[in-house]
Amino acid sequence: MHNTTPELNDINFKAETSDGVVLVDFWAPWCSPCRIQEPIVQSVGQKTNGSVRVAKLNVEAAPETAAQFKIRSIPTLIVFKNGVPIEKLTGLHTEDQLIAAVHAALN
Repeated sequence: MHNTTPELNDINFKAETSDGVVLVDFWAPWCSPCRIQEPIVQSVGQKTNGSVRVAKLNVEAAPETAAQFKIRSIPTLIVFKNGVPIEKLTGLHTEDQLIAAVHAALN
């Protein structure tokens, strides 16, 4: 995956998701569907004009956080609002689906 989306880990996760709406992409380097999902997630970040932040978390590099949110398959995307998980989406999702999920969290 490219480094255009901030990478979260077990240490910075709570601080990075505690304020506002954040879409977190839980992924792993060997996951082909995750590589397909990544540019879609980046596009959501661009199209929401800063009202939503996007970030990614490598489940192998951050096993404590992955376990905390019961990530059993990837890609999994979770929309957080002020640190609270609002919606969990498992598998590949379209840009429209992700934008709808983050807009719901903004309202």
